[in-house]
Amino acid sequence: MKIIVTGSLGNISKPLAVQLIAQGHTVTIISTDPGKSQEIITLGATAAIGSVTDAAFLTGVFTGADAVYTMVPPNFAAPDPIAYYEQVGQSYAEAIRASGVKRVVQLSSWGAHLPAGTGIIVGSHRIEQIFNGLANVDLTHLRPASFYTNLYHYVDMIKNSGMIATNYGGGDKLIWVSPLDIAKAAAEELVRPSVERIRYVASDERTCKEVAAVLGAAIGKPEMQWLSFSDDQVKATMEQHGVAPLMAGLLVELNAAIRTGLMREDYDRHPPAMGKIKIEDFAREFALAFK
Repeated sequence: MKIIVTGSLGNISKPLAVQLIAQGHTVTIISTDPGKSQEIITLGATAAIGSVTDAAFLTGVFTGADAVYTMVPPNFAAPDPIAYYEQVGQSYAEAIRASGVKRVVQLSSWGAHLPAGTGIIVGSHRIEQIFNGLANVDLTHLRPASFYTNLYHYVDMIKNSGMIATNYGGGDKLIWVSPLDIAKAAAEELVRPSVERIRYVASDERTCKEVAAVLGAAIGKPEMQWLSFSDDQVKATMEQHGVAPLMAGLLVELNAAIRTGLMREDYDRHPPAMGKIKIEDFAREFALAFK
């Protein structure tokens, strides 16, 4: 099969491409960075350099493909993060229609069933709605839970204060997922017709207290805690550290939706089989990054 992978050489897209190439598929990787071209070629893929907001560029790359994996590259500098999601979603949808590609696997998120109340994940909901309007497309929305890799954001906090703190914590229980388990799920979906329109992806379920204990043991801080502060306190701290007020508000709302269980309400109706990579496995990677 000829398969297009967006997301450059990111935490999901690179292992996804490696799996697909190993299976004998012809893979093109889209990246905005010309400097990634040689690494992409070395993997055994074709590099397509351009922007996912450029529908004409995407149409050219998608044309003739058997399947496409789409994701929204992070853009924390976007003045309006939700509008940015919609812009990318519309660009993808235009290219899918114009190119005639028939199989699409789209990276969404848990919580994307809701039109409001989930912060930046509202962007994932709106992309799902845009893609659901595509005719004659075999579509799967992948809805992963909270990424292990998000925990890297707390490295400096742990070094400076010896703890993790946000507006959820302690006994709050989260569903966690490894990008490698997401890549595996995406690889499975791309090469077969859609079995379900929505597929949740998860690797482990742990409380914040448990996560802090596992990570703390791995980095030599077995006493480390994960504390929960108020929404207002966390928003003010984010803004003090240079996060734009709109983005800070969206992130705090997302965290609050995790704390209250809003994010997981549809996930709990359709729980998937857990992936292989547990928090203890990720902790070894975290310890290397912490040094």
